[in-house]
Amino acid sequence: MIIIHAEMKINPDVEAEFLETVQELIESSRAEAGNVSYKLMKDMDQENTYLMVEQWEDQEAVGAHNASSHFQAFVAKAPKYLTAPLHAQAFVGQLITKQ
Repeated sequence: MIIIHAEMKINPDVEAEFLETVQELIESSRAEAGNVSYKLMKDMDQENTYLMVEQWEDQEAVGAHNASSHFQAFVAKAPKYLTAPLHAQAFVGQLITKQ
């Protein structure tokens, strides 16, 4: 499983528009083959900061997502919303089941 954390610092003047635009990205991404989870979380310690937490079955699914029209559309609009460069980290993980 591939886990991606993408931190976004948002201009408060356009936060409402960002939340509307990112909702379209979330809905379309959740419908993609290979998506396990796609959630936006608001940081309670840092103002105007959000974290997108993505889980994908494999690197192939991540590649398809990055090439998708809805992701590319969001990337094109992102500079309008961001006050700092997007900070993304990717991890390889596996589910731990209770025994």
